[in-house]
Amino acid sequence: MRLSVLDLAPIHPGETAGESLAGSVRLAQAAERLGYRRVWYAEHHNMATIASSATSVLIAHVAAHTRTIRLGAGGVMLPNHSPLVIAEQFGTLAELHPGRIDLGLGRAPGTDQRTWAALRRDIRASERFPEDVVELQGYLRGEPTVPGIRAVPGHGTDVPLTILGSSLFGAQLAAALGLPYAFASHFAPDALQQAVAVYRERFEPSRQLAEPFVIAGINAVVAPTRDEAMQMQRTVVRSRVRSLLLRDGPVAQQVGDDELDALAASPQAAHIASMVRHTALGTGDEAVATLRRFAVEADADELIMAVHGATDERVRALELLGAAGALGEAPAA
Repeated sequence: MRLSVLDLAPIHPGETAGESLAGSVRLAQAAERLGYRRVWYAEHHNMATIASSATSVLIAHVAAHTRTIRLGAGGVMLPNHSPLVIAEQFGTLAELHPGRIDLGLGRAPGTDQRTWAALRRDIRASERFPEDVVELQGYLRGEPTVPGIRAVPGHGTDVPLTILGSSLFGAQLAAALGLPYAFASHFAPDALQQAVAVYRERFEPSRQLAEPFVIAGINAVVAPTRDEAMQMQRTVVRSRVRSLLLRDGPVAQQVGDDELDALAASPQAAHIASMVRHTALGTGDEAVATLRRFAVEADADELIMAVHGATDERVRALELLGAAGALGEAPAA
């Protein structure tokens, strides 16, 4: 399998953002050492438990502490930015770390409307997403679509683009532009098969890509024993309940585990269980078996895993998956 890592840069209880970012460096170093394909970081804003809001800055820091692994955005939420600024940022990264930088692009703001207003963005910016992708691509190719405007750095770096999505819109756009398509099935799995089928059916070859290429997201909760993995999964679900149902407010921090478990089992939380239904859960061998089944089910060329747990647990998960043959070599008998 082509197997990669989506690092959500989680800030765990009692941890600072700086400690979370140091963990991201350790995770990327482990992924590089073990032979994973790439590590991506997602843009989120105004979220108390995620430290990857300044995506390009985080990529630069991790790239300076690694040597070979590909790093990128999974993704930059383009409506939050002008295409020129993103071309300059990722063009700078490409000049500093040639051949190692990816740029995944999403249409959602990655936050709520109030925070979007704080970003000084027009609420209608998402409507221009296809045009903005083409404009950005032009800057990076050195063929700007805006007369007289040149991205420096960025011009001619040809940073490879990927369209992110969880619906048919992204699938159709990626197909029309001849770009790879990454589906967010690690949190929005409902349209996975339909979107991938539409993408493959409508794909038009491009200068970047001759044949369709699908990346599918999946959660990974992996431990030496299934019991430990199940306990970790309960922690993941509690965190989502606290974040999505209780909005991470002051009251949310006072809710105990038993109450969170009761909320998780309630009808109001049914969508949370649905969000995490694609999860490689258990020991290394169990998780690898799930990954292989999911790759077939998703018709994916590559899987990107949102690996859950504290930094030590996430590094251990990558090691357990590697030892179980996730990266192509069967474990020794």
